Amino acid sequence: MTASPPAATVKDNREKLLERAMSRYRYSGDALIEVLHTAQELYGFLPPPLLKTIARKLRLPPSRVLGVATFYHFFSLKPKAPHTFVVCLGTACYVAGALGLVETLNRRCAKPENSGVRNDVSVQSARCIGSCGLAPAVIFDGKVLARVTRQLIGAELEGIGVK
Repeated sequence: MTASPPAATVKDNREKLLERAMSRYRYSGDALIEVLHTAQELYGFLPPPLLKTIARKLRLPPSRVLGVATFYHFFSLKPKAPHTFVVCLGTACYVAGALGLVETLNRRCAKPENSGVRNDVSVQSARCIGSCGLAPAVIFDGKVLARVTRQLIGAELEGIGVK
């Protein structure tokens, strides 16, 4: 049986892989989104020190890097929960009741930050996911759900053990 590498080794490998990605784009600020994608794939999220490092290496203002990272919904500044719901709030989905779905998810999944209870579900919204004919649409763990109701949300939550 092989032992897993120490955390420092894993960290170093991620740094090297990110460095390689930036090198591939010749440290161009025009490759910011691609570099952020790579960083998020490697680290799982984009913590502030990592954003500062990217800004420095791409010779960009930190405010621009943070602005891009917070503008696009697929970037996260915090570690993500094991399960994710992304509710589309585009016009068709909004009219079909998406806001009620967000409220249901927030009510059932919210845990106070200092409660010591781990939150296994992340609830996000998107401006539009391009599935207007399926309204209201929700992406649950990468799978698009169509014509979602509060009952379907409840069933999905129960399926992952959220009461």
